[in-house]
Amino acid sequence: QVRLVESGGGLVQAGGSLRLSCAASGRTFSSYAMGWFRQAPGKEREFVAAINRSDGSAYYADSVKGRFTMSRDNAKNTVYLQMNSLKPEDTAVYYCAADQNPGILIDITWRRYDYWGQGTQVTVSS
Repeated sequence: QVRLVESGGGLVQAGGSLRLSCAASGRTFSSYAMGWFRQAPGKEREFVAAINRSDGSAYYADSVKGRFTMSRDNAKNTVYLQMNSLKPEDTAVYYCAADQNPGILIDITWRRYDYWGQGTQVTVSS
């Protein structure tokens, strides 16, 4: 069992920055593929970023590429999402998730993730 706790959300003006953190419990954090997803009111949950559990490389949705950076610190059992140049359309609840499938190095499909945090609200004003 893995418990995920997100933090760092808030209200920011367009063009601003936020850094989200996701702290995970458990001793096998480094073996999980990790991802960030978001959900705006009335919309489907969508992929934001995921990080390869083997080499630490990250993959991003086109809508955030070049603005967001995902990283992980296995020593701290934490993943981060640095969000720069924020836009009003980035407004959503952001969730981190863990995929425990040992055959998966990186995953962009939210339905395959096994554990989820409670979410943190990000609001970008225009």
